[in-house]
Amino acid sequence: MARTRTKSTRKKTTRKKAVRKRSTASRKRLTPRKEKRGLAGVEVLLDLSTPEIRPLAEKVRELGGAAIGCYREPFSGRPLLVASLPIEAVQPTPFQRDLSPAHTKRLAQKIEESGSFLDPLIVVRGADDQFWTPNGHHRLAAARLLGLRQITALISPDEDLAFRILALNTEKAHNLRDRGLEVIRMARELAVRSKRAREVDYEAEFESPSLLTLGIVFEQERRFAGGAYHPFLRKVDRFSSSTLVKSLRERKGWASRLIAIDREVARIIDELRKRGFRSPYLRNLVVARINPVRFHRAKKGVTKPPMAIGAALTRMAASAKRFSAASVRESDLALVAAVAGDDGD
Repeated sequence: MARTRTKSTRKKTTRKKAVRKRSTASRKRLTPRKEKRGLAGVEVLLDLSTPEIRPLAEKVRELGGAAIGCYREPFSGRPLLVASLPIEAVQPTPFQRDLSPAHTKRLAQKIEESGSFLDPLIVVRGADDQFWTPNGHHRLAAARLLGLRQITALISPDEDLAFRILALNTEKAHNLRDRGLEVIRMARELAVRSKRAREVDYEAEFESPSLLTLGIVFEQERRFAGGAYHPFLRKVDRFSSSTLVKSLRERKGWASRLIAIDREVARIIDELRKRGFRSPYLRNLVVARINPVRFHRAKKGVTKPPMAIGAALTRMAASAKRFSAASVRESDLALVAAVAGDDGD
């Protein structure tokens, strides 16, 4: 009888492995779309006299650059100008992530070694009729470090592209702090541009509402451990239907409360360290314990948060004040470490 159960168990395990293998293979398979999209070769061609391009080409020449050519971007058909711009005519967007001096030096060194600067900057017209690059801050800085006079650019007449470019940063994803800072700076720029702009209208540009809240936190506390709080915020933070001006004021209050909670968490961590705990996952453990929506599992198709963010922060702060360091065991830390490793936050 025991042998029969063992065989049955083996069969079930084998079936589970087979299903898991098929599922993994399905995720890895890249099946091309059957219907073709975009433009044909002759449709891509454009002339510099095209109405959407001509003002850009004239501006480039006025600044001392050269309009090299233009074309329709093959996916959407939007026009783009290929140009060589004086390097002083291009500035990074004011909401872009902070420059890394180490990365800039390394990039300049590799460009020098290869003898080629091949990647053009994406450029749009920004405020005060300037040229902005929304995704080329380090390449621009490296070009300046190398002493280049001109830099190659793809210039788009679509000024709003500067606010949508973050969605394309998937191959070399920024860390949580960089993403949060970039999103909050973008939101502030949009709020200045339009007093009636609503937060919910920019879901694609902002990627996640939690990044807006964390962005404000990171502005005040650069070393804030955002990864520990991100799972909590993802469950309770939602885009607001209010204007950006109003929603940003509200988020500033949430950010202040989150910082206050983290100070309580730091106090608890000190107590745990005095009791001999030395794990790098102490903050993850404490935050998980005081998270009021820790065990909530979102149902498919349900977007409503399990709890309003204001109420969740109130309960979280109260839990932090009541937290007992004596309740923590070494086994608790081992479990949190395993979960943190799986989540990658």
